[in-house]
Amino acid sequence: MTKKIPFAKISISNKEKELVNEVLESGWLTTGSKTLEFERKFSEYINAPFACAVNSCTAALHLGLEALGIKPGDKVFVPSMTFTASAEVVRYLDADPIFLDTEYQTNLITPEILLDAIEKNPGVKAIVIVHFAGQAVRMNEIKEICSKNGLKIMEDAAHAFPTKYDGKYIGNFGDVTCFSFYANKTITTGEGGMLVTSDEEIYKRVKVMRLHGINRDIWDRFTSDKPSWEYDVVEAGYKYNMPDICAAVGLGQLDNAEVFRKERQKVIEIYYDKLSSLTELDLPICHDAIENHSWHLFPIVLNEKANITRNDFITKMSELGIGTSVHYKPIHRMTYYKKKYNLDEKDFPNAEKTWKGNVTLPLYPYMNKEDVLYVCEKIKLILNL
Repeated sequence: MTKKIPFAKISISNKEKELVNEVLESGWLTTGSKTLEFERKFSEYINAPFACAVNSCTAALHLGLEALGIKPGDKVFVPSMTFTASAEVVRYLDADPIFLDTEYQTNLITPEILLDAIEKNPGVKAIVIVHFAGQAVRMNEIKEICSKNGLKIMEDAAHAFPTKYDGKYIGNFGDVTCFSFYANKTITTGEGGMLVTSDEEIYKRVKVMRLHGINRDIWDRFTSDKPSWEYDVVEAGYKYNMPDICAAVGLGQLDNAEVFRKERQKVIEIYYDKLSSLTELDLPICHDAIENHSWHLFPIVLNEKANITRNDFITKMSELGIGTSVHYKPIHRMTYYKKKYNLDEKDFPNAEKTWKGNVTLPLYPYMNKEDVLYVCEKIKLILNL
């Protein structure tokens, strides 16, 4: 009998439902007390001084770069093996992304890759570091290189909560760190994101810019002891605030973040056990302790020994009831960036090697062992092993 195993599946408890009902019954649905509580608890969780909730990680990335002072014509390093948001926010500011290759089997920027890129591209102002699939980049070395070369660091941690590096949670290394709470992320608010920083001036700038450049939050204006409608627009800002309904879901999810991580780890331990002997597959390399990885994704690569193309593999998996995805089509292959910056695939050998065979396997909390073994069994069947 064919099973139906989704690629991703959210875990929602009664706690999230209770918190959402509290918001609905309060009559205050937009940014308010639940969002403030979510910001406070998230910053406490990762031990980051300042946290600002927004309506997407893309919004956080945009606000972060703007607060770092990126201007038209500036250059920003971005890995090619990432989601388009990591690069598009650079273009929002009329700056230019300089795309980098990544390490094979981790899709991470390494200190060696960065040093080579700095030598070839003098004058770059900042770097977007992507902690791919939930594994941290070697941030201590990256920070040292960036400090010596005057690069600001914005961490794209859309995959990386709760990820640790050198005993600290991601969110404590770069000038700005941005998290995603999209529907399939490690915790979710449906749509949403969080920007964290240790720089109070960056935090103040982001708070103003996330809501039209207004100098007072709507919650402050309408809940103060002495009613005061007065506000000022001090910058041409954006509409990036997180509603309380989303924050309520996030508060419930936050309580289970480490439980979810441990559950995902159980799944990948089976994948490693059952698939690591298959010479047709290149599995992700985990450089750090397994418990420091958030395990948002488990991307494999069908290598040159496989007797099937990536697309045919995905089709056969679907026919067997198994959901998969691809992370990612590299940005240097995307029409807009390829044409605008005259990008050559030969400059990204590791991303190209990954792209030709990458498939991301199902992974979510409470995925039962029987289903994981079914996925492994069907992979071997498709590969005729």
